[in-house]
Amino acid sequence: MKELDKLKSRIEELEKENQLLKEGSSAIFTSGGTVSAPSQLKDVFNEAEKTVGKYFERFSTDPSKGRIEINGERYVLMRASSLSVGFLNKIKDLYADKGEKEAYLIGRNFLFDIAHVIGLEDAKNFHIKMGLKDPISKLSAGPVHFAYTGWAYVDILPESKPSPDDSYYLKYHHPYSFEADSWIKSGMKSEYPVCIMNSGYSSGWCEESFGIPLTSVEISCRAKGDDKCTFIMAPPHKIDEYLKNEGSVNNIMPYDVPLFFERKKAEEKIKQSLNEKNILLKEIHHRVKNNLQIISSLLNLQSNYLEDDNAKSLFKETQNRIKTLALVHEKLYKSKDVEYVDLNEYITSIVDLLSYSFNKEYIKVNYNLNVDDLEKFDIEKAIPCGLIINEILSNAYKYAFPEKLNGEISIELKKTDNKCIFIISDNGVGMPKHFDANNSNTLGLELIHSLVEQLDGTIKISSKNGTKFHLEFPYTNN
Repeated sequence: MKELDKLKSRIEELEKENQLLKEGSSAIFTSGGTVSAPSQLKDVFNEAEKTVGKYFERFSTDPSKGRIEINGERYVLMRASSLSVGFLNKIKDLYADKGEKEAYLIGRNFLFDIAHVIGLEDAKNFHIKMGLKDPISKLSAGPVHFAYTGWAYVDILPESKPSPDDSYYLKYHHPYSFEADSWIKSGMKSEYPVCIMNSGYSSGWCEESFGIPLTSVEISCRAKGDDKCTFIMAPPHKIDEYLKNEGSVNNIMPYDVPLFFERKKAEEKIKQSLNEKNILLKEIHHRVKNNLQIISSLLNLQSNYLEDDNAKSLFKETQNRIKTLALVHEKLYKSKDVEYVDLNEYITSIVDLLSYSFNKEYIKVNYNLNVDDLEKFDIEKAIPCGLIINEILSNAYKYAFPEKLNGEISIELKKTDNKCIFIISDNGVGMPKHFDANNSNTLGLELIHSLVEQLDGTIKISSKNGTKFHLEFPYTNN
């Protein structure tokens, strides 16, 4: 009776294949099961066989269009050994200076990463295409799909516990791994496990199915003379525990874990370290700003005891310089990036500070600061620039408009490929006759020249229809 049922099933397959051939397609049929599973998982995988078999019913190839399609999806046919023995030997040649072990690790990590991502994406697409919802159906389709696409036959061992949590553990053989077969057929023997893409693809598929990070390690390999290609799959933070147990039982040397998750862990640590550094720097900038404000407040209190107007003016100028420095640290404290300041925003803040300090809000300030790539301006340049602007604007507010209530100040910022240009001008009374701005002994101008030198820049000062400062200094984007 069983033989009769098998015969009927085979006749149905042949009739279906004949019909597909008439339609211009063909089908991929299997002569037996594609997965060996423990008894408790047999029903699940029997159902998966039907699901995946249905997916592979429609297969067509058209070399005139360079096209291979399965169920409406494009596939690419590749020679197996070019992704195994051929690839690893080429990597060994390219990195001969690093030694065979290091070259193998470079090739292995590359193949594992690619295969893991392909496994993730193939699983996602297959789940959507076949309408799979629950994690067990999603995962069980993986080994069957794996076999249909020529990677390997899968033999899941009884001790496996594929649960969607930290306890996930899968131990399995790949009796016909394309990677091990490629090495054996080449007549070469490897010192290391070679079924790298098998590890990456299968762990990628299972990760996508259960929604938890997974990695897989080959613990024995036919390509190196072992009886079987055997793998352990588990969450990355648990894999070492399982491998250690495996090694102690079988008296085997420590296993190498593919670096896909190690790299992810390293990236997370770097991100965390950068975040901690940013928090620390923000706190430093916050404290510096507060300390500068305390100094400014002390100067303000002290100035209340001064009777000499000239001394009071000097105290106010010093206060404004300190506040300008504090502004930088305030901007950095509030910024997402603690190493750079938005120069346009910084300049407008300095203007607001000084116009209020000198009670000259009625003086119109025209801005031309449309330079987007200076939103992230180096702090080492921003501080001297801010102090220069502070000195120039302070002089303008103090001296340019002694009898005018409608004066104007213009601030222009330009950026070329390798330099920054500031032009600050006013329509005030200009500088006194015979005044040599380059040889003046006033503190403000001395400070300006010193800061320009710090920037490796140049400054030109002219006095025609007001006063104009033209500052240039080298600057390239980071």
